[in-house]
Amino acid sequence: MMDLSAALPTFVVTLREGVEAALVVGIVLAYLSKAGQSHLNRWVYAGIGAGVTVSVAIGVLLSSVLAALEAANQPSAKIGKELLETGFGVLAIGLLSWMLIWMTQQARALKSDVEGAITAALKDGKAGWGVFGLIAIAVLREGFETVLFIAAKFQQGWLPAVGAVAGLVGATVIGMLLFRLGVKINLRQFFQTMGVLLLLIVSGLVVSALRHLDKAIGLLAQVNPDANWCISHGSSCVLGPLVWDLSHVLPDRQFPGILLKALFGYTQTLYLVQAIAYVLFLAIVGGLYLRSLTASQGRTAQQNLSASGQG
Repeated sequence: MMDLSAALPTFVVTLREGVEAALVVGIVLAYLSKAGQSHLNRWVYAGIGAGVTVSVAIGVLLSSVLAALEAANQPSAKIGKELLETGFGVLAIGLLSWMLIWMTQQARALKSDVEGAITAALKDGKAGWGVFGLIAIAVLREGFETVLFIAAKFQQGWLPAVGAVAGLVGATVIGMLLFRLGVKINLRQFFQTMGVLLLLIVSGLVVSALRHLDKAIGLLAQVNPDANWCISHGSSCVLGPLVWDLSHVLPDRQFPGILLKALFGYTQTLYLVQAIAYVLFLAIVGGLYLRSLTASQGRTAQQNLSASGQG
C-alpha cells in the first residue's frame, strides 16, 4: 500500500492557497456578471491559465536544478543542493507565515478590494488586460508559495506534487460550490482550521531548513580537512547537542512517525537548536496569528452589534 503521508502537507498548503485564489476568481466573475461585462470572462480564464502555467514552469525549473545537483557526484553540487533547499525553506516559511497573518487581517476587505480593482480596470480602455493581470497575479502568488514549499520538500520525491494536484482540485470544487451552485460554506471556520494546520506544517519546515543548513556545513567541513570544529560526538555542526534519538522507537519513515513528520514536523533525531527554533516560531508566529484572529472576531462582533443597534 502506497504511503501518501508526504502528500498531506502540500495538500493542505495548496488547498488553502487555492481557495484564496478561487475567492478572487469568484468575486471577479460575479462582479463582471453584475456589471453586464461577462464577455470579459475569457480574460479571467486566461489569467488563471497563465498563473498556473508560470507556477508549474517555476516548479519544474526548481525541481530540475535540485535533481541535477542531486545526481552530480561533485561535493560542491551536494553542498549547493543543501543550501538551495535551505533557501527555499526560508522563503517558504516567510511567505506562508506572512500570508497566514495577512489573510486573516484582510479577509473582510478582500471583496471590496477586488471589486475596487475591477472597477478601475473597467474604466480603463484596456479592461481585459486589467482583469487578466489581476487574476494572473492572484493565482501566481498562491502558486509560487506552493512551488517553494514543494521545492523545500524535494527530499520526499514526487508525492508532494500529488498533494498539490489534489489540493488544487479541492480548491476548484470549493470555488464551484460557492459561486456556481450557491452552496454556503463557513469560510471563516475553514480558514481557521487550515491556518492552524498550516502553522504546524510551517513550524516543521523550520526544523527541515535547519537540517539542510547543517548538512551543507557538514559537507563543507568534509571538503576542508582542517574543519575540526564541525566534528564532535553526539552533537551537530550548527544544531548543538542531540535532544533525542527515537529512530528505534518512533522512526519518521514509518507509520505513525511519517504522519507526525508530515503534519507536525516530527523528526526522529532532534537537536537543541532545532527544538528552540520550533518553539520560538510557534510562539511568535502562532501568537501573531491568534492575535489577528481575535482582532478579526472583535471587529465582526462590533459590526454586528452596531447593525443590530441600527435595526
